[in-house]
Amino acid sequence: MNFDSEFTWTEAKQLAERLALQKTGKYLSDVEMIVLQGSWEGKTYEEMAQLAGYTVDYLNKDVGNKLWKKLSDILGEKVSKKNLLEPLKRASTAQQRPQTASGSMKEIPFPEGSVSLDSSFYVERNEVESLCYDAIVKPGSLIRIKAPKLMGKTSLITQILDHSQSQNYRTVYLNLSSVERSIVTNLDKFLRWLCLMVGRQLKLENKLGDYWDTEILGSNDNCTVYFEEYLLPAIDCPLVLALDEVDLIFPHTEVIEDFLGMLRSWHEKGKISQQWKQLRLIMAHSTECYVPLDMNQSPFNAGVPVELLEFDSKQVLSLANVHGLSWNESQIEALMSMVGGHPYLVRLALYEISSGKMTLEQLLNEAATEAGIYSNHLRRHLEILQQTPELAQGLQTVVTSPEPVSLDSMQIYKLHSMGLVRQQDNQVMPRCHLYREYFCRVLSA
Repeated sequence: MNFDSEFTWTEAKQLAERLALQKTGKYLSDVEMIVLQGSWEGKTYEEMAQLAGYTVDYLNKDVGNKLWKKLSDILGEKVSKKNLLEPLKRASTAQQRPQTASGSMKEIPFPEGSVSLDSSFYVERNEVESLCYDAIVKPGSLIRIKAPKLMGKTSLITQILDHSQSQNYRTVYLNLSSVERSIVTNLDKFLRWLCLMVGRQLKLENKLGDYWDTEILGSNDNCTVYFEEYLLPAIDCPLVLALDEVDLIFPHTEVIEDFLGMLRSWHEKGKISQQWKQLRLIMAHSTECYVPLDMNQSPFNAGVPVELLEFDSKQVLSLANVHGLSWNESQIEALMSMVGGHPYLVRLALYEISSGKMTLEQLLNEAATEAGIYSNHLRRHLEILQQTPELAQGLQTVVTSPEPVSLDSMQIYKLHSMGLVRQQDNQVMPRCHLYREYFCRVLSA
């Protein structure tokens, strides 16, 4: 690409970052910037891949294609690797013209459930998405996503499945919270349910009656045979099976040990069997499984572990911009001092403030009270704690101590699953000041 002496790479980079933040609420990722700069400098994808340590296909078919579409949407004209310079120059010229006040702000959705694809309210984690995209294209891969509730596990799964579909893979998403107790407490029923639901999403005929041999084979073997001899051959392409909220079946010891052992065996088969190389697994859970498992049976020491952390100040600032809030550093710090970088708590605050219902100062003053925006969220946690007095006592110990404290492993397991505490080595502390202030008051009453 020819350089223009009046429009430098530094200016182009700053313009692209500024426009991306204004239009999508997100900065360009590091790998997107690698492709952008490489294209600006006239490098091929092969040269970029060699310098940056990525695969050519990843930079070209995944990052590149999405980047040019994103820039086309941002700049309002077709942008490609070859014509990058002129659209950016035109955008730079337009930015220098006097600007009129913008129209009404786009409607902001209430923060509930997962974030949809291509939503400007989805915040990319630092390299987490690219790690998952790289992993899911590998034969027989297993991705384990671990994070407390309301941290964005399902939203990340949605992104991975979308990437998988762009690779012409078939995808199946199953949320295990939807399984009835009568099914999840019986291994044979549960695995039949699994096979049936996978087949339905793949638009395949139910042939359980032809493959399920209850006289000779056990439930795990029957399920394995159904995948190996029917489901996988029927689609003849990679299948990405995403299992969300797996921890909801952890308490059912009559099922979980055999089920997790089977998933681990499928992952191991993927290392040697061409058929099983086609299956890629995603498991999302809030906590570790406390069912004793043989090291060679547990899927929790295999595959690619992904732990979702809280948003940092840069990500919170990006999210504030999407909500139309021109916040400074002190305002970001004030919010994060109360709720940390917890995705749900941050988004709820930004929603309420951007809609004009309250100011940041009002929100912070009322946050831990019954009149605050978090009252329903806090009350739901309190109801669970009141049903388990020993857990409430454990949390009271945590919130009243200025230092991290030690609890027994099961208390840590449950409190972390609820998202109320963060771990520091073998000790725990409140996840945020909101929880410390509220539960210190209500548990001491």
